[in-house]
Amino acid sequence: MTTTSSQLTGTYVLDPAHTQIGFVARHAMVTKVRGAFKEFTGTIHVDGDDPSRSSATITIKAASIDTRNEQRDNHLRSNDFLDVPNHPDITFTTTAVAQTDATHVALTGDLTIKGTSRSLTIPFAYQGAATDPMGNARIGFEGSVQINRKDWGVNWNATLETGGVLVSDRITLEFEISAVRQP
Repeated sequence: MTTTSSQLTGTYVLDPAHTQIGFVARHAMVTKVRGAFKEFTGTIHVDGDDPSRSSATITIKAASIDTRNEQRDNHLRSNDFLDVPNHPDITFTTTAVAQTDATHVALTGDLTIKGTSRSLTIPFAYQGAATDPMGNARIGFEGSVQINRKDWGVNWNATLETGGVLVSDRITLEFEISAVRQP
């Protein structure tokens, strides 16, 4: 990640107050709807000497979905989309980590949504490390990846009178990560 990558070695937990896990979908073929999840936990183990030995796990509470529209959020929680009563968590667990250049890593892992697990690779850019005013060692990463929601059994849609569909199949997942090193 940098010439001092070995100094980053350690276990970190996601800071929910400074981390954003979100998504973007096309709505009615004319605009984008953005949303985020308010509740999640995650752990990152960084091996600065050998990034391939690094790992990450994230658990997202599906019910915490927020698109700034209560009716839409309730529909997204239903069986038409995330089926929250039967699948309360969305998870990502790495199976491989590869450093692609001095400031980028690719996390390959299993993403589980609505009970379906599929492998995908998410490219992340290292944003830096800092010690905050409380003395916490922090690291930051940003990444995004496009998925086809139907690959995870999220199939509901409505055909529009003018052609096209109400919700795009392609969804962009976005991650803005701030994590705090554990003692």
